[in-house]
Amino acid sequence: MQNQLFIDGRWVAPADGAVLPVIDPATEEVFHHIAAAGPADADAAVKAARDAFDNGPWPRLSGKERATYLRAMAKGIHDRLAELAHLETRDNGKPLPESEWDLADAAGCFDFYADLAEELDGEVEDLKLADARFVSKAVREPLGVTVAIVPWNYPLLMASWKVAPALAAGCTMILKPSETTSLTALELGVIAESAGLPKGVLNILSGKGSVVGQALVEHRQVDKIAFTGSGPVGSRIMAEGAKDIKRISLELGGKSPFVVFADSDIDKAVEWIMFGIFWNQGQVCSATSRVLVEAPLYPKLLDRLVEEAKKIRMGNGLEEGTLLGPLVNEKQYEDVLRHIDRAVEQGATVACGGKFEGFDKGFWVAPTILTDMALDSDAWVEEIFGPVVCIRPFETEEEAIRLANDSRFGLAAAVMSANDARCERVAAAFRAGIVWINCSQPTFTEAPWGGYKQSGIGRELGRWGLDNYLETKQITRLVSDEPWGWYLK
Repeated sequence: MQNQLFIDGRWVAPADGAVLPVIDPATEEVFHHIAAAGPADADAAVKAARDAFDNGPWPRLSGKERATYLRAMAKGIHDRLAELAHLETRDNGKPLPESEWDLADAAGCFDFYADLAEELDGEVEDLKLADARFVSKAVREPLGVTVAIVPWNYPLLMASWKVAPALAAGCTMILKPSETTSLTALELGVIAESAGLPKGVLNILSGKGSVVGQALVEHRQVDKIAFTGSGPVGSRIMAEGAKDIKRISLELGGKSPFVVFADSDIDKAVEWIMFGIFWNQGQVCSATSRVLVEAPLYPKLLDRLVEEAKKIRMGNGLEEGTLLGPLVNEKQYEDVLRHIDRAVEQGATVACGGKFEGFDKGFWVAPTILTDMALDSDAWVEEIFGPVVCIRPFETEEEAIRLANDSRFGLAAAVMSANDARCERVAAAFRAGIVWINCSQPTFTEAPWGGYKQSGIGRELGRWGLDNYLETKQITRLVSDEPWGWYLK
């Protein structure tokens, strides 16, 4: 496990020697320490990335040449998948099969953007102009020095969503993982080394967001910030970036609805509701945490959901059969419990779940189902980011759509019905960037990811993810021999 910073192709200690503990959320054991970068380290990393972009080979390589490195990094993740997944589970707490799934997706992300890098070669759009004396073309070029600030819920996967397209485009990057879960992101530096990535192209700084993250956002030589995290932090990043007109892309929070109509198969509905909120301990920005059920189905579905939620096996993510691990750290644990207590104070009923005391150590919250909450209650409105789902009935399709869209967020939404026409109608009415029909949470590297309203700006994944890291240039040539004759007659 790495305990240094990756700057300009070398592993170095932080300038002030600061470190942070790494805590296993299942046992509360401190099992490692990581370097805590400061402003001086941020400056060194940005300067390395700036030099690599302005003077190094990376932006000048063909897409096919860059693709070779990306595929080598994909292979590096694949070859170490079991080891990295184990590390991810100890660092984050999620069940090992979930970590393995995430790591496989991360490798696939590098492979996908390797293919798109190759497609950039020779990509020129010839423009038809009204004036035949000129010919013009549009080309796309790498944006420059980029910073990726990623969260703790999907440590290496979220890093890959940003690093892979940035490198494919020809940008250089500074990756700032969450101080809570930096281990696999740091190992990405080892993988980049093994792939022979030119120095300065990828730099990785562990440390506190309030210190090194802030220094990166404020740095004048950074061209773009890509951030995934909370709305308040995203707002501050956007305001700071505006000072230098930095390019900004933000993937922020959500309070995503799941509308279930009475003609739905109850087994499928219960399965997808649970997957939509209990996967990754509910620590998912797109979690479908507001469930709206058509009134005739509501009592039966609620009873079945409570019954099945109580069966979910909790435990250390490294233990076989675990389906729900601990929350990532003590702060998140306390925040989620505070949300549950506040919900009860505001009139909600805890149908099941809450604080779990079955283990001596760790940050455990049982699968929790809340009912009877008011539409203006915190539990219904605010992102809880834990294994907590709010469920209520509705009477009509129009009411369901109104309630689903009544949120400042707009990241995702889901609808379930046996009526395909109704599903398409409701999907079209949702004000959300991601819509699922008869399922919840499937995510594909090929498809765009991002939200409406306060859930963010821009899109990741697919070709849209690559667009984040490219600038468009117009090149126009005079092809006529006729004198211009404006000043010289």
